[in-house]
Amino acid sequence: MSRALLVIDVQNEYFTGALPITYPAGHLEQILVAMDAAAAKQVPVVVVQHHMTDPDKPFFQKGTPGWELHDEVAKRPRELLLEKTLPGSFTGTELEDWLREQRIDTVTIAGYMTHMCCDTTARQAVHRGFTVEFLSDATGTLALSNSAGEVTAEELQRSILCAQQMMLSEVLDVATWVGRL
Repeated sequence: MSRALLVIDVQNEYFTGALPITYPAGHLEQILVAMDAAAAKQVPVVVVQHHMTDPDKPFFQKGTPGWELHDEVAKRPRELLLEKTLPGSFTGTELEDWLREQRIDTVTIAGYMTHMCCDTTARQAVHRGFTVEFLSDATGTLALSNSAGEVTAEELQRSILCAQQMMLSEVLDVATWVGRL
């Protein structure tokens, strides 16, 4: 098995902007543990950064403080930095080609938001024939309320993880994942 760690959208918008990640506790620290373990074990790290192309959306506007990577992620080593404009990290990027060139068959998902970009990227990876590991404590989300209803951050996290475990990804915590490396 040859794997890469995908660190998706760990940007300031989720800490100091309009979309604060609230669940699970310690999500950033676990992402950093995964990144450090990957670097120590020579597992390639791909950092993905979202850029909103709609100028009417108040978040992820390129060049703004909210668009920037979190300082702790930005200063850690990575093999590839990708910019994306849609939830899936494979859409309109070089991710699939790069993974295949590196002979990687397994991707490990960390980052934000569990229910949006992480879930979409995991599903895209499965559709492209990759094995997916989804880090339960190194992904995070927030409560949602819209015309479809309301859901707490904890309920949303749990439901996405359960859906991922059902024939898509293997859901595991960072400690278990690090133990495999």
